[in-house]
Amino acid sequence: MKVLVLDIGGSNVKMWMSGQEERTKFPSGPKFSPDDLRAGLEKHTTGWDFEAVTVGFPAPVVAGRLPNEPTNLGTGWVDFDFEKEFGKPVKLINDAAMQAVGCYEGGRMLFLSLGTGLGSALIVDHHVIGLELCDLRWSKNSSLESKLAKTERKRVGDDRWEKRFHSVVDLLRNALLPDSIVVGGGEAKYLQQLPEGVRRVDNRMALEGGERLWLDPGFRL
Repeated sequence: MKVLVLDIGGSNVKMWMSGQEERTKFPSGPKFSPDDLRAGLEKHTTGWDFEAVTVGFPAPVVAGRLPNEPTNLGTGWVDFDFEKEFGKPVKLINDAAMQAVGCYEGGRMLFLSLGTGLGSALIVDHHVIGLELCDLRWSKNSSLESKLAKTERKRVGDDRWEKRFHSVVDLLRNALLPDSIVVGGGEAKYLQQLPEGVRRVDNRMALEGGERLWLDPGFRL
């Protein structure tokens, strides 16, 4: 099966199709809309032959649907029909959950994505659960996401930001009892020392996760 995988992020849309060597991308941004996605696909995927699609989206996904508009893209996504657009079967999944699928090795795995914001997912025996740990409180006036976001790293410096990440990992390890913890996302490369038992993965795992959802029938969304 040839699968088209889209990883829609706050800065770029990354694309890949089964059998390809190279990944393709084009810009997104805070006003990025379904029309912009349609234009990008027409420009970059003309002639691509695929049988199914996985879309990783930077917002909560419940039962294959978007309950709310994303906070870091434009509007119009809640009513956008991905299957009608592609004319192919589509699996819509939170972007962090898609990357988690790509690096899952069994058991109870917590995945954290450090980027524009904080993405998170939990996989338990192939059951994929998108989380919104970003909204948990760090203090009365700040969330976990606000303390680990890209803008905050730039504001306080890498060392202070990394110490916060270690504190968050300790908190979540005690609360969720994972067998393993994996960190990804564009900001993960700034971590000089990983907490004990934490594994870092490349962002390409998101695209591999999108393909794996179709090829491995064991996964449940």
